[in-house]
Order: sequence, then C-alpha cells, then structure tokens
Amino acid sequence: MKTVEPAHAVSSGRDKAPPPKNPGPARPARKSREWVHGLLMSTPAVAGLIAFVGVPFGYAVVLSFYNVRLGSPLAPSFFGLEQYRRLFTDPDLSGPFLRALLNNLTFAVVVVPLQTCLALALAILLNRKLKAIGLFRSLFFMPVVFPMALVAVIWRLILARSDQGLLNSALHAVSFGNWGAFDWLGDAATAMASIIVLSVWQGVGFQMVILLAGLQQIPTELYEAARLDRASRWQQFRHVTLPGIRGTLVFVAMLTSVLSFRVFDQVYVLIHGGGLDEDATRTVMYQAVTTAFDQNNIGQASAITVVFFLIVVVLTLVQRRVVRPGNED
Repeated sequence: MKTVEPAHAVSSGRDKAPPPKNPGPARPARKSREWVHGLLMSTPAVAGLIAFVGVPFGYAVVLSFYNVRLGSPLAPSFFGLEQYRRLFTDPDLSGPFLRALLNNLTFAVVVVPLQTCLALALAILLNRKLKAIGLFRSLFFMPVVFPMALVAVIWRLILARSDQGLLNSALHAVSFGNWGAFDWLGDAATAMASIIVLSVWQGVGFQMVILLAGLQQIPTELYEAARLDRASRWQQFRHVTLPGIRGTLVFVAMLTSVLSFRVFDQVYVLIHGGGLDEDATRTVMYQAVTTAFDQNNIGQASAITVVFFLIVVVLTLVQRRVVRPGNED
C-alpha cells in the first residue's frame, strides 16, 4: 500500500525562499554616485565662492605685505609685517582701528540678541491661520527688499536734527512743545543707537521668515499633546517651540552675527550725508574702505581686512561652539 506524505512534508525547489541578495557592492556604488552628483551640483557655487571671495581675499593677503598706494608712480615695495605692526603699535593707525573694532563689537552684542528675539516674536505672531495673514507677512518683510542706502536716506529724514525731522516733530507734538530739536545722529550718545535701530528695522524681516519656516515644521500633534497635559502657553513655548526650532535659532544667530560685522552702507551714507558722528559709529569695514580710497593706502586697508577676517572667524567658531546643540557630537 502506498503511503501519502503530508503536503507540508514535501519539499520542492519552488517552495524554497531565494537566497538573500548581497547588497554589499551596491551601497558603495550608490554612495559614489551620490557623491559625484553632489559634487557636480555644488561646483557652480564653489567656483563662484573661489572666484569672488577666495581669490580676492588671497590677493588682499598678498597686498598686505606691500606698500601699495593708489595713483602713486612708485612701484609697490615689500613691507613684510610692517603693515600689521603699525596697525597695533602706531597711535595714528591703531587708535581708529581699535575704536572701529570696539564699535563693531558693540553693534554685534546689541543687534544679535535684539534682532533674533524680535524676529522670533514676529514669527510666532504671524504663525497663525488668519485672514490676510500673507499681507501682514509681506509688510513686515518689505524693509528687507529696500536697499540699505535707501533705508539710510529715509532714516536720515526721520532722525534729522532740525525741527523738521520726523522724530523731533513727533516728540515736539507729544510733549506739547516742550521738546526741542535734538541731533540724534550727531550726538555721540545716540549715534550708535540710531544705527542699531535702523539696522534692526531693515533686517528683522529676513530672520523672521527663516524662523517662521522653522515654526511651521513643528508637528501640531506636539502642541495638542501639551494642551492635553494642561501646559500653559509659556510651557508650550519652552518645551515644544524652542526645542523644535533650536537648529534654526542657531543658524539665525550665526547669520545675524556675520551680517552685523559687515555693517558699512548705513554708516557710510549717514556719515557723509547725514551728519553722523564718525568716531562713535566708525566700523572696521568703513575704516578699511576709507583707508583704501580716501587715503589711497591699499596695503594698510588689506591688512585691516585680513585681521578683521581672522577676528570674525574666531568669534564665529566660539559662538558655534557655545550655542550648538548638546547632542551634536
């Protein structure tokens, strides 16, 4: 008598699972292709960075070792480190440079936290589903579109020293005639504050848009869970909003720091056309430009830019070390 074996006991080649494929060689090939594609996509940006930043900076480093003057019939002469020595030991050069550096640091210390906090407040305020919210976002972003030279001219009219200045006129009306004309730009006590207010007003919209994009990436489920746990608005902001945009805040703070050290346009326009106090608001970029094109000393101006570049790089690295997330390492 024949015995019939159970179906599950019969094994066939069809029923066997195919052996797993070896993904080993495919992964390195895919990573290699991704690396090549990334390199090709970044080539235009890297080439532009090298052509318009790297090469000019390298040329500035070379010029800082020479005595080069615009319009001089004499050939450039090699100075070595003399330009750098004069920059820190010659009172006629070190005094204005150190004062400009102090003004830059003062500007950055005030503008970076003020502008970042104001941008965050505006981003939270405009991160709502309301009618015509796009219009309000456009209005707050509009000053960013204006050129800084135009913004400086507008604020020159606002801060004019005469009774016709918009700020003096408003204060005169509010105080019922007890407020007289005040030179906001020419007074050393208010000159830097005027530049700070002008710069924050013009640039806060850009940081606001970046932070608004970060806020919109936070999952709404986190806020719903926080409300179910009866968390207050401050607790939601502290434990949900801030952790959700920590990386964006770090980026905004670093970007604002770099831009604050580059302040030049508003200072130059208001000094030469608005009666701005030069000693109280002179920046390193202003010092370098005036040294190069007003004093025709290209070598000294190049040394100023090189030293300033190194200072900004060190401060940026320190800031990055301090504010980076704890789990980044």
